[in-house]
Amino acid sequence: MTRPFKVLGIQQVAIGGTDKGRMKKLWVDMLGLQQTGTFQSERENVDEDILAMGQGAFKVEVDIMQPLDIEKKPAVHTTPLNHIGLWIDDLPKAVEWLTAQGVRFAPGGIRKGAAGYDITFLHPKSNDEFPIAGEGVLIELVQAPPEVIAALG
Repeated sequence: MTRPFKVLGIQQVAIGGTDKGRMKKLWVDMLGLQQTGTFQSERENVDEDILAMGQGAFKVEVDIMQPLDIEKKPAVHTTPLNHIGLWIDDLPKAVEWLTAQGVRFAPGGIRKGAAGYDITFLHPKSNDEFPIAGEGVLIELVQAPPEVIAALG
């Protein structure tokens, strides 16, 4: 099967919980990852610390997330491995092609993500209209910047 895009590598792993401070103790204090940013969104009900390991094209983001309101949805803490992000060399082409193949995307379309890259999500569950989905896993597609495409493409 010919695709008009490539998956270049893992961009991020997002981990949800009820206490971001406890996760930070492990990932930053014990394992030595560096915090590179924060992100909050009422629409996505998330308070997130952005951590990183590696450098350049081999840098992988680890997002530790807790809900802003534990009673609201989306509930970023209910699935400990919340989602995995994949570097994509041409995100618009990937979305167009995957949609034509019957892949279901989560609402929201292509938009800026927490780290500033264009992103979109494959829905974890299929339906009659779109029979292909993440089979229980939320998958984030992330537009790779030129230096990642050059190194991994």
